[in-house]
Formats: sequence, C-alpha cells, structure tokens
Amino acid sequence: MEKGRILLPLLVVPFSWGITHAQPPAQQTPNVPKAKEFRIERGMSDQALACIECHKVKTPGIFADWAASRHASSNISCLDCHMAEEHDPDVSKAHYQYYEKGDMPFAKREYKTPVTAVVTPKDCSRCHPDEVTQYSRSKHAHTLEIIWKIDKWLNDGMNSDNERKTGCYHCHGTVLKVKDGALDPETWPNVGVGRVNMDGSLGSCSSCHTRHRFSTAEARRPEVCGQCHLGPDHPQKEIYAESKHGAIYESNGHTYNWDAAPGTWTPGVDYRAPTCASCHMSGAGKVLTTHDVTERLSWETQAPLTIRPSEFKPFPAKTNWETERGKMKEICLQCHSKAWTDDHFIAFDKAVEEYNEVYYKPAKKMMDTLYEKGLLDKTRYFDEDLEWEFYELWHHEGRRARMGAMMMAPDYSWWHGFYECKHRLLNFMDEANHLMETGQKAFIMKDFPGATGSKTKPEEIFGKAAQPEAPAK
Repeated sequence: MEKGRILLPLLVVPFSWGITHAQPPAQQTPNVPKAKEFRIERGMSDQALACIECHKVKTPGIFADWAASRHASSNISCLDCHMAEEHDPDVSKAHYQYYEKGDMPFAKREYKTPVTAVVTPKDCSRCHPDEVTQYSRSKHAHTLEIIWKIDKWLNDGMNSDNERKTGCYHCHGTVLKVKDGALDPETWPNVGVGRVNMDGSLGSCSSCHTRHRFSTAEARRPEVCGQCHLGPDHPQKEIYAESKHGAIYESNGHTYNWDAAPGTWTPGVDYRAPTCASCHMSGAGKVLTTHDVTERLSWETQAPLTIRPSEFKPFPAKTNWETERGKMKEICLQCHSKAWTDDHFIAFDKAVEEYNEVYYKPAKKMMDTLYEKGLLDKTRYFDEDLEWEFYELWHHEGRRARMGAMMMAPDYSWWHGFYECKHRLLNFMDEANHLMETGQKAFIMKDFPGATGSKTKPEEIFGKAAQPEAPAK
C-alpha cells in the first residue's frame, strides 16, 4: 500500500452489464441501411441532344412541357424513356425517315436511334420501382381484364369496336398492336389505365401524370381523376364537387402547396381539404403513400352486389378489408375526430346494407326467376327492356347511392341515388309481375343498333382459349 492511497481489487465486469464488444461477433450484422445509388450526369449524348433539338422545332409543345419538368431538371432526356431495341415490336419505323431527310441540323444518319412512342410502366420502373410494383397489383392496372370478365356490352357484342375504342377503351385501355410496321390505329393512341403493352406491362403512367410534364402536382388534383370517374355510372368527380371537401377545394385550392415532394404532402400543412389522391393514394399519419388504389377500400361499391374487395371474383384483392378501413380512417383522423369518423362509416355500412337488401337482391331474384321460366331470353343482353332496367338499377342509380353516401354528397346519395332506385325498382317489378301473371315472354328488340363488336376476349390477357362462349339456354 502506497502512502495516502488504497488499492482496491480489480473488478471484472461481465459483458451483459452493457459494455459493448470491441468487435461484433461474425454472426451479427451491423444495422446499416443500404445506401441508394443516385447521380445526375449533366452530360448528354449526341443522339439525346438531337432528339431535343428536333422536337424543339417540330413539336414545341412537347419540348416546353419537358423543359419545365422535374425530368429535365434531373437531366432525363427523351431517349432515357423512349429508346428501344431494334428488335422491339413497337419500334417506330416512320421515325427512321427523319434521319434520312437531312433537312435539319440533327436529322442525320449519325444520330439514328431506335425509339418507340409507347413508354410503359416497365420503362418507368427503372427509376420508380416501388410505384410500378404497387400499381401493377391495383384494379387500375387490371381494369381491361375486369370489364371483359363482367361487361355484357363486350361479351355479347352489343356495341361496335369503334364505340369501344372511343369510349370504353379510352379509360380502360387497349391491347396495343402493330400493323404494317406502325402502331395499329385500332389500338393507338391510348393511355388507358389498364392498357396492355407489348412488353407485358399493364397501364400507362401518363394516364395521371400527363405527358410531358409528368407533374406530381397535376396528379394530385381531382380534375385528373375526373377524366374517367364521372358520368351517370360512376360520378365520383361530381360527387366530390358537391361534398364539403370539394367545396373547400373550389374555394381554397389555389392556396394548396401542390408541389410538395412526393410522400411529404401533409393535410393541414400543404392543403386544407383532401382531393381524390389525398384519400386513396397520398400518405398521412402512419399511412404510407401508395399507387395501388385498391388499398384503403372496405367495400366494392361499383359491383352489382356490394361485397368486400377480397370477394370480388373478377379481381379478388389480396387485402383485408378491416386493415384497409383502418388505413382510410387514419387518413380521416388527420382532420376529423374519432367519433365523426366512426359514425360516418357506420352510416355508410347501413347505406350498403339497404341497397343490397332492399333494391338489388329482390331485383336479382326476379331476374333469375324470369330467366328460369323462359320469360326472358339469355341469348344476349340489352335486347329486352327489363335487362336495361336491371342494369341501370345497379350500374347507375345503385352506384350513385352508394358512392354518394361514401363521399358525403347528399344529392347523389338521395336524389340521384336511392330516389332513382325506388323509381327504377317499382317500374321493373311492375313489368316483371305482368310477365309472371300472363306468362307472356318479354319483347325482344331484334334491330339492335351497333351490335357488331367482337365477342372474343383478348388473347394477350386470357390466352388462346379466349373464344366467345355459346349462348346460355
């Protein structure tokens, strides 16, 4: 012992007391996330520069849109999206002719590059993999398949091919094809959400992020969704405009921060009342942003009989409706109280039950009876009046009643919805009971206009066995 100093025995402290190892054991993995690899090359190839210089003259609108886009800021050129392989079926043969003319500084053979007009989700996935993966499992991506599974207009050939192209396929998408070395005009131009592309991908990102600005701000606005979600059968755009949310948007939308970075658009900070994207796609609270619009749905309100998304046979969702309702409620709770939110969904569920039990099921039961007794003919749809009446009961009035209740638009829930359901059902039952009492068969409209469309399902979706079924007897 030294003078004035007491030596204590050495304490050996076990590692379990919290002292870390100098080096982690081999079996442990450091908690370090993988670093993203991202860089912007400010240089540009001669071929890419040629595209820009030519389009600046030939299509100044396209050039101006691109120049104002985030793509341009990140040095994403025309070729980064449109470049193709020589053997790709959708390579533009006509585009090669520009390089032969030599009438412009960059219209020369030395800049010749294979390109395609069609930019697909597969192309976009090189930079946006998560968004494309989410989109690929959504109803949007599969909507062409869905209508071919359920739509009598298509399966019974009750409208013409051109009526389908200018109407149905404009939103649902075409099956792109090539004819005589160019995109087939029967299938192009088209940016439908369920378009079937030649590279096997489904849809078109420019359905919502329109060319060539590809603006996130634009896709957040209800007008974008209103391109397709409007009209007598699914008037979500009109319903939104009538709702409190829509009224606030009309009054205050000019103050919204539409340009917030993806994933950061925050209710109460960047906008006052939600748009379609706010509820169905954008993140808020603990709910993450998604490009799968099938998420957050607890009912299939566009189906004839309202069912859970996982029970929708043409496209069963791989989701749990209770989990998805929880997500939607989390969105609502950013601006509403728990009591308001819970009570709203209770009222919506009651509207669904009333539609199913009071209107749809009695009409469907009567339709089945009429077919069973041979008073209605199953050969094709829409050529008998009661088939129209039943179709519009669920496809028009029934959808408006349910969607109006869901989105808090009273005029659509009542006057355009349940009120019309009552009128339609009473007329339907009156005619149906007359046929039942007299045994008289329904009048068949033989001279049906425009019933010339193909009944063959797209081989690209359903395979080679996609032939029209024999008429039901």
